[in-house]
Amino acid sequence: METQASDTVTDSHQTQCCIVGAGPAGMVLALLLARKGVQVTLLESHRDFDRDFRGDTIHPSTLEALDQLELADRLLEIPHGKLEFMQFSSNGTTTTVANFRRLRTRFPYVMILPQARFLDFLAEEARQYPSFRLELGANVQQLVQTDGVTQGIRYRGLDNAWHEVRAPLTVAADGRFSKIRSLCGAEPIKTAPPMDVLWFRFPRRPGDPHDQITFFVGGGLFVFFLDRGDEWQVGYGLMKGSYSEVKSAGLEAIRENLVRLVPWVADRVETLQDWKQVVVLSVESSRLPTWHQPGLLLIGDAAHVMSPVGGVGINYAIQDAIEAANVLTEPLRTGQMTEAHLAEIQKRREPAVKAIQWFQGLIQDRVVKTALDKDRPFRLPWPARLMLKIPGIRDFPARMIAFGLYRSRIKE
Repeated sequence: METQASDTVTDSHQTQCCIVGAGPAGMVLALLLARKGVQVTLLESHRDFDRDFRGDTIHPSTLEALDQLELADRLLEIPHGKLEFMQFSSNGTTTTVANFRRLRTRFPYVMILPQARFLDFLAEEARQYPSFRLELGANVQQLVQTDGVTQGIRYRGLDNAWHEVRAPLTVAADGRFSKIRSLCGAEPIKTAPPMDVLWFRFPRRPGDPHDQITFFVGGGLFVFFLDRGDEWQVGYGLMKGSYSEVKSAGLEAIRENLVRLVPWVADRVETLQDWKQVVVLSVESSRLPTWHQPGLLLIGDAAHVMSPVGGVGINYAIQDAIEAANVLTEPLRTGQMTEAHLAEIQKRREPAVKAIQWFQGLIQDRVVKTALDKDRPFRLPWPARLMLKIPGIRDFPARMIAFGLYRSRIKE
C-alpha cells in the first residue's frame, strides 16, 4: 500500500537515484553517479552548506580519491590548513601519537578546510553534469512506499508546498539524526562512550601552533584545538552526564581550567562570555545491523554514527559513497538494481566501520576515560607507549585515521 501525503503534492519528478542529505557522503555519491550519466536528485534541508561546528577534515584517502578524478590539485588551491601530527600533552610532556608525514601517500597530512567550502567545491563540479540536480531547502518528511518497497520521498520546499521525487533507489545520507532512518524504522545498536564535548571558538594568533592537533590532558580535563584559519575550534571534554554540573559552575570555571591546562590561551579566554557561544556535542557511537531495505540504502552517519575520536566520520562516510558508486552505477544505469547490490555495499564497508569503531572505543575507554578522571594522574597506557616506539607498528594510529582498513578506489 502506498503512503499518502497529508497535503496535495504540487509536482513530482522521476529520477534514477534520490539522495537525501548533501553532506560529504551525499555530495560525493551524487557527483560520482552523475559523472557516469546516472540521473541523480540531491536534496538538502538547509538553504546553504554553512553550519557551525561541522567536521572540517579531509583525510588522505579522500584526497587520493579526488586525485583520481583530477580534482585534488584544484581543491588544494583553496586556502587551507594541514594537520601533520596528533599529539598528547600532559604534565609538561608531549607525545606524538600519529605522524602523518611517515605515510606513503602523495598527501601525508589531513587537510583542514571549512566543510562549506568543500561542499561548494564538489557541488560546482557536479553541476557540470546534466544528470545532476540539487534542491536546497528540501525538508524531506515522508517516504513513498508500495508493499514495503521505497519508491521515493516527499518533501516541503522553500515554497512550503509538497514536492515528490520518485526513484528506484533512495539513499539516506542525512547524518547522525537521520530523518530517513527514523521514517524507515531502522534501529541502530548504540554504545555509550564516556564523554561529551563542548564546542566553542577562540581567535587564532600568528604565533600559535600549526600543522598539528594537540590533546591537552590533566586534572580531569581533556581539551583540543582545531585550526580553522583565523579561529580555533575548541573541544572541551566532559564526563558523560556532567554537563549540568559544568554549566552550574559557570563559564569562569571553564576559562580558568583552560588557562591552567593551556597557558597560551590566557590572552583570549575572555572572548568566551555567553553560553550561546557553546554547542554541546553528545558523543555516541552506533551502527545499524542492516544498512538497506528494498529501494533504500543508508550510508555515512545515517548508517553508523562515529565518535569524534580521530575525526574520521567524514572520511568513512565518503568511503561509503565511493563503494556505493562502484557497486550501483551500472545497475542504476541499466535499471537492473536489486537489494543484493545494496547488501553488497554493506558487506564491503562494514568490516572497516567495525574496525574503526573498535579502535575509537579503545581510545575512549583506555585514554579519554582515564584523562577525565580528576583523581588519577594521566599517563598513556603502557601498551600505547610501547607501540609508539616500535618502527612499523608505531604508524598504525596514523594509518587507521588516514585510510581505515584500506584505501578506497573509484572504479573507472
